[in-house]
Amino acid sequence: MGKKICSSICRETGGNIFTGDPAAASRYIEARLSKFALEILFNPKITEWQSSYDGRRKEPVNLPVKFPLLLAQGAEGIAVGLSTKVLPHNFIELIDASIKHLQGKRFTIYPDFPTGGEIDISNYNDGLRGGKVRVRAKMHAPDKNTIIITEIPYSTNTSSLIDSILKANEKGKIKIKKIEDNTAADVEIMIHLHAGISPDKTMDALFAFTNCESSISPLGCVIEDNKPLFVGVTEMLRRSADHTVDLLKQELEIQLDEVEEQWHFASLERIFIENRIYRDIEEEETWDGVIAAIDKGLKPHIGHLKRAITEDDITRLTEIRIKRISKFDIDKAQQKIDALEERIAQLKHHLANLIEYAIDYFTSLKKNYGAGRERQTEIKTFDDIVATKVVMRNTKLYVNREEGFIGTALKRMNTLPIVQTLMIL
Repeated sequence: MGKKICSSICRETGGNIFTGDPAAASRYIEARLSKFALEILFNPKITEWQSSYDGRRKEPVNLPVKFPLLLAQGAEGIAVGLSTKVLPHNFIELIDASIKHLQGKRFTIYPDFPTGGEIDISNYNDGLRGGKVRVRAKMHAPDKNTIIITEIPYSTNTSSLIDSILKANEKGKIKIKKIEDNTAADVEIMIHLHAGISPDKTMDALFAFTNCESSISPLGCVIEDNKPLFVGVTEMLRRSADHTVDLLKQELEIQLDEVEEQWHFASLERIFIENRIYRDIEEEETWDGVIAAIDKGLKPHIGHLKRAITEDDITRLTEIRIKRISKFDIDKAQQKIDALEERIAQLKHHLANLIEYAIDYFTSLKKNYGAGRERQTEIKTFDDIVATKVVMRNTKLYVNREEGFIGTALKRMNTLPIVQTLMIL
């Protein structure tokens, strides 16, 4: 996705995915849930809670995530005899795929990296074991003596990339004059070439001999019911979308119960005040007598209520202040009840058409948060590069005419006469 779900208040301490600079220690960073995070993964009413380690607080067992967050951010880990490597995918493409699944349509999703670059997904294999993707830096040659790298492959950074280029240069695989790293908010690595060196061949050599190209082997492994499950990214997204539907259903049912409860008490309050039942308790001297008097006064008017009246309901009626009773407006009370009835009908409609409601939910996520989250990694098919054809021929040939020796190295330099050194260009 490119943006963290939890955004750091102190951006300067949050590290840099391009340069590999680590974030500051957690004690120096304050993190808060973004608006997006609050919408997709925080709902205390449907969260399962457990006691914290010391029993003084409650903590969530799992957060109710209504979005394929695992596929958006990716995950990598290793344990005894078990590992996983789920690559990150594009925010918008995940939403589109979730909608297609709910519509019963087929879909495909491919990795997308915050570092940009290029990717060959020919052998992705749905993120399962045995699959492989090739990733490359994005570069161009503005002139015949310069190559500029503007995006780097996933799983590398500018420091390691530059180190690999310098090592390849030392080993004679490529020939460069110097490197400048101008990376700040965006990547910019400038490679200066010697005169007469082809930029096109140098770029091929960079892909062949440096970290400008690398292979990544995904491994889709998740935990389900406390057991490892090897599954592809397509199935992960299907399960995520279905899980989102279940969570949305739970939220709607909770909202429906709450609104129906509001309607119930609003109706009771109107009956209690409009029929002046509060006057029936003026002569009562005991609490039981008050409860009985109110219950008796309500009975002729409660035929339209959706549930029975409880003692708690009557207790709430006795807590209504005199000021509220004196300023009670029947018309406003009815308008409130009508609005609650409309909301109840709407929630019941959503529950009856849950798939359409879930599709609208995903569509709203795309509309509200999709701007700026377009695909960053370009999907391409890479041509195979033959290393022997792109290696820069800069091997030194040593010739000793007196002893009849010719080769690329001399082991007894201190005992041999002066040799003539030639450079094969």
